[in-house]
Amino acid sequence: MVSAAPPQVLVVDDDAGIRAVLERGLGLEGFAVAAVADGTSALEAFAEGAPDAVVLDVGLPDINGRAVCARLRARGIATPILVLSARDQVDDRIAGLEAGADDYLVKPFVLEELAARLRALLRRGTGAAPATPAPEVVRAGELVVDLAAHVATWEGADLGLTRRELELLEALARNAGIVLERRRLLELVWGYDFETDTNVVDVFVSYVRRKLDRIGAPALIHTVRGVGFVLRVP
Repeated sequence: MVSAAPPQVLVVDDDAGIRAVLERGLGLEGFAVAAVADGTSALEAFAEGAPDAVVLDVGLPDINGRAVCARLRARGIATPILVLSARDQVDDRIAGLEAGADDYLVKPFVLEELAARLRALLRRGTGAAPATPAPEVVRAGELVVDLAAHVATWEGADLGLTRRELELLEALARNAGIVLERRRLLELVWGYDFETDTNVVDVFVSYVRRKLDRIGAPALIHTVRGVGFVLRVP
């Protein structure tokens, strides 16, 4: 029996020490790692073949992480991207997520946490289809989420969602009227079936709310304090 090839991870960080730690650490965790020091090299690496996942520092010396992420998404590349940032790089981190990154970790971080998140994102991106596929078009009032077309609309107006925003809205719309805990949303949208200290659900909910508001949609996503979120159709 031929064993599966290890997942290919591209590490993009201008700090040589971090690159060395991640190359060794992720290698021991079962990943095949390539590392580059700047955004230009990261984009060039994709020209040679897309990796399975990317660990991307937002504070790069040439093309920042947001621009790298935006250019990859503009090419139609759906590779999971996890951004890294220093604690004082909040604006850059948010910009990276808005440009299409899937999650973030703040430096310093625990290597095991990074590896676990990468595995979950990879499972979410390449998991086998369920025996009974869920409907690809989800409707909740005037909200339509079309997974096949990768688009969500309100009264026919395109919300312009990123892939992860679309998946979050789909999970909420499919369970309209049901309060979903943050932990459950992490499972459904990010594939995280383990405890993790992240506010990524809240961040992405704020992005989706902003885009709904931009096209004049009513307040659809409501916060249930201490629990999670629910989508209610007025």
